[in-house]
Amino acid sequence: MTKRAFLFAGQGAQKLGMASDLYATYPVVKETFDTASRILGYDLRELIDSNEEKLNQTRYTQPAILTTSVAIYRLLAENGITPDIVAGLSLGEYSALVAAGALPFEDAVALVAKRGEFMETAAPAGSGKMVAVMNTDPSLIEEICQQASEKGVVTPANYNTPAQIVIGGEVAAVDYAVELLQEAGAKRLIPLNVSGPFHTALLESASQKLAAELKKVSFNDFNLPLVGNTEATIMKLEDVKALLARQVKEPVRFYDSIATIQDFGVDEVIEIGPGKVLSGFLKKIDKTLPTHNVEDQASLDALLNA
Repeated sequence: MTKRAFLFAGQGAQKLGMASDLYATYPVVKETFDTASRILGYDLRELIDSNEEKLNQTRYTQPAILTTSVAIYRLLAENGITPDIVAGLSLGEYSALVAAGALPFEDAVALVAKRGEFMETAAPAGSGKMVAVMNTDPSLIEEICQQASEKGVVTPANYNTPAQIVIGGEVAAVDYAVELLQEAGAKRLIPLNVSGPFHTALLESASQKLAAELKKVSFNDFNLPLVGNTEATIMKLEDVKALLARQVKEPVRFYDSIATIQDFGVDEVIEIGPGKVLSGFLKKIDKTLPTHNVEDQASLDALLNA
């Protein structure tokens, strides 16, 4: 028996027209989008197909990626492809919660629309920056961020792979950290085109508003294990609300999460949602783990025929 992990895409993977071919072909996909549009009060499918500017605004990006991911998840389930364990990158954790049976899709859509709004207003575009630091020892990066924090907020935000760690925070502090990292021998530092310094202390107000919102939401028992971003361990029902509130302002521990999934003994990983970002990280973490992604008809066919 194949043991399978599903990984759900995060923000930044969105693209115009994502999953439009699946929407046109499969009733379950159309139904998922129609439900989301009803809850959101606008035509989500139309926005994804024709409004790139809005699609890249956090408050719209988040429900768009969640809906695309859950629609694909449901389509795979219809084809008898289901996970034994799930995880998601940041926003993708909400798709994972739906897949694990812990959060109804309708509640997830309403919640991430608010989460996107809180994150967008907590860190308006241009208020901070994020830089990917390549091939540099994580403890050196942490040390330098601490040093640079005399200029403001700067911390590791995403531990993507052992060789790619993203730092984020206030512009002056991040720039100073970059300078210090270069002096310490870091060769590749890549500024990221993101809408805000997510997963840093600058998101404190979003975290507080989200915590208040989460009080109104009921979570169900998990049908299958979910590895959370914040602690890279299998989530317990009683911790879900606190972890989701912390998650927006604390680093995403992706490669540690993959280690937890590997310990679970999976033979195959399927990335669900737009793009192949997580598949790319996985190849850097463990080349031997068979990985597929499903985002459109071609990639669905490739998986079904594998």
